[in-house]
Amino acid sequence: MLIDRKLRGSSGEHLVCGVLAQFNWAAALTREGVARTDVLAVNADTGKTVTIQVKTTWREKKPKTDRAVGWRLGMKDILPAAAPTEWYVMVKLEGDAPAATSYFVVPRDHVAAAAWIVHRNWQTDPNAKPGTRNASQAQAIVNETVFADYEDRWDLLGIATNKIPVLLPAWCKQRCKLSRVGLPPNHPWTNRLPATGNWTN
Repeated sequence: MLIDRKLRGSSGEHLVCGVLAQFNWAAALTREGVARTDVLAVNADTGKTVTIQVKTTWREKKPKTDRAVGWRLGMKDILPAAAPTEWYVMVKLEGDAPAATSYFVVPRDHVAAAAWIVHRNWQTDPNAKPGTRNASQAQAIVNETVFADYEDRWDLLGIATNKIPVLLPAWCKQRCKLSRVGLPPNHPWTNRLPATGNWTN
């Protein structure tokens, strides 16, 4: 079964709203065209508000393969957060069962760093055959293993995103220190890398 891309995105957004409600967040979809925000949510207990960009991917379930899936993250996704309340929820739909859906709850600045590091590391790999890594940053794809430690971290919502430990793989820190990789323009970690989470390894 193939899922229309627009319907796939819409299903991811609605699923995120449903899960948020289970954690006492009152969530609403925004109108199309609202920059960087698909879902606006208010915590019923604390009154805190978060904005969420939802990215959805899907694969037909194939028992004989465990190949990771990925999300397309383009130029808008490497922009730094304007406020410590901006989040992404990466949604992975698998097969035809909603119960198989996976969610990765990630601060915007962490997504921006991952999208840049993963793509630049791939693009400038010194072991790659010359002329074979021409895809632009707008075509970056980040697979689920990069966001694995953010899976189901709904408990992080409500905490200022600049206080969240970095749960990206430790190799990302090593790569961003390389002159051929670095970090996206104006990223808040440019002058000082975080010293919390997986990056302490």
